[in-house]
Amino acid sequence: MNELEKVENHHTSTHPSSNETQINQPTTHAHDHDVDLEKGHQIGDGNHGTSGSTTPQVALSTAGQNGEREKDFDSASSSQTGVDDDDIDFAPISTRSQTHHPGQQHQSQPTRPISRQSHHSAAALSHISRSRSNNGFGVDDLEDEAEKEEEADEEAVARIAGAGETVDEEKQFEVSWEGGDSDPMNPRSMPAWRKWIIIGVLSVGSFAVTHASAIYTATYTQMNAEFHCSRIVATLGLSFFVLGIALGPFWSPLAEFYGRRPIYIYSFAGFLIWLIPSAVAKNIQTMVIARFFQGLAGSAFLSVSGGTVGDLFTRDKFQLPMAIFALSPFIGPSTGPLVGGLINTFTTWRWTHYFLIICAGVLLVCVVLLVPETYHPVLLKRKAAKLRKTTGDNRWHAPIERTTKSVASTVGYSLLRPFQLLLLEPMCLILDVYTAVLLGVLYLFFGAFPLVFRTNYGFNLWQVGLTFMGLGVSMVLACFITPVWTRIRNGLAEKRFKKTGIMKGEPEDQLPPVIVGAPLITGGLFMFGFSTYPWVHWIVPVIGSAIFGLGMSFAFTGIFTFLVDAYPRYAASALAANALVRCSFAAAFPLFGIQMYEKLGFQWATALIAFITLGMMPFPYIFFVFGKRIRARSRFAARS
Repeated sequence: MNELEKVENHHTSTHPSSNETQINQPTTHAHDHDVDLEKGHQIGDGNHGTSGSTTPQVALSTAGQNGEREKDFDSASSSQTGVDDDDIDFAPISTRSQTHHPGQQHQSQPTRPISRQSHHSAAALSHISRSRSNNGFGVDDLEDEAEKEEEADEEAVARIAGAGETVDEEKQFEVSWEGGDSDPMNPRSMPAWRKWIIIGVLSVGSFAVTHASAIYTATYTQMNAEFHCSRIVATLGLSFFVLGIALGPFWSPLAEFYGRRPIYIYSFAGFLIWLIPSAVAKNIQTMVIARFFQGLAGSAFLSVSGGTVGDLFTRDKFQLPMAIFALSPFIGPSTGPLVGGLINTFTTWRWTHYFLIICAGVLLVCVVLLVPETYHPVLLKRKAAKLRKTTGDNRWHAPIERTTKSVASTVGYSLLRPFQLLLLEPMCLILDVYTAVLLGVLYLFFGAFPLVFRTNYGFNLWQVGLTFMGLGVSMVLACFITPVWTRIRNGLAEKRFKKTGIMKGEPEDQLPPVIVGAPLITGGLFMFGFSTYPWVHWIVPVIGSAIFGLGMSFAFTGIFTFLVDAYPRYAASALAANALVRCSFAAAFPLFGIQMYEKLGFQWATALIAFITLGMMPFPYIFFVFGKRIRARSRFAARS
């Protein structure tokens, strides 16, 4: 007998005839069984004062009986699973029936008045934190600002009162995970092999999007001859693609309402569809427009997928999958010129886009077949719907069903907050500009490398593509060095513990990778620039670019995690602001890069960029030393 049959039989057994003797369970009141909203504990009583019958109570979380469980909606994982609705396991708990004697008037159980504490408990139900990601960081942007709490409290209480429910009933019938991470619908209960398949598909998808941005650069020679356009005009196809990626954060609030899986499927289908005009384009205008929408559609994998990593893994286990996922969009651009060079050397430029169409088609099939829904609020909504259907009790609900936000207002809010951070937070602005310069240099190299290695060393198209492997190898190496930064952070926390007696990390503990990476960035650029002479072996500038790539990876890792820790309440907005500035620079740099290298020469054009990074080198160290004081004066940053 399955659990659903048990619930139905239990429901039947609680409706005896009037001449039958009923076994009375210990009397409890709904308000005696509170709900820990943070940890998802839920126990309760199914009786609500009806005579001779009982409403069956279903426990959707046994955490209150079995001990503490990990918080479901933490900053790394507002997640769900792709388990089918038929797999839901409902476990009946205590019910109570009362013997009704003829002539005796039944008195309903009293309910306690709504207290101020209950106000806040109810208000908490109306606020659902958003899980977003940019370039592989799934974080929460907690929008329920302190100044709005009073208004939200009154709104929630009014809503409950209007529905004829008490605050306790509202909490009592809120759906949560049964048994925490062991719930069959919780994504973290999936077997490890299935989790890694999902991570693999999403990582390859993110890789494919950024790979498509760079593979286009290998088509310039043939395409320009066919379309009779200049190299600058052709470069617009690269710039508009990256501008499309810059608008990616708007996908995240859509995932909040509809789940991650629909966003993956429809956005990547759009990415595939917009690849077709590029393959059959008859003019450069069609190419540029199609490239913009390719970047816009493909950016969903960059802005949403990181949250799925947190959906599947707890904080103590998600470092490796997150590192792999975060690395994939940065490796993509470094491999694009090589693959594109091979295709354009042995066939026509249109096969570059045919190749992307084939790859995107295969990936779309993999997403449909292998990537389930993992967003927790949406899965809890499904669970609540199944429970309402099974029990006939419409009071069962998921937290997301109590939110009053509209799609338009949520998207609009997500677009406003990043600009506030850029205008009012100097740490956010300076670090965003720093990462923007670095990504701009990476995309500038797509024009500089062919110019340098063709002119000085006579390389053909695919050989020029090979020179980008220095960047790719250094980024992979940076991933393996990640445990070193973890040990450094732990050491800083232990040192602080010896002084204060409190084992606590600070956001500034995330900055050592940036402090180490900054001189590598500047040194790598100087090495690349002043080794671009014909009499210097070609491996020397490649090594210089590899050193730059290693430092850039360190800087990105440290800055992203610092922004998340320094602005925990607005972390998603902080990363969205970073993505906007970063991609804007990446779109602009290729447009003037070639002219700069032709006017200033290979050496001094690179040296100019190196001097810019040299001027920004002290800022990571300044924020490491004085960041705590700066945060104390901040309106948005966390205070220690």
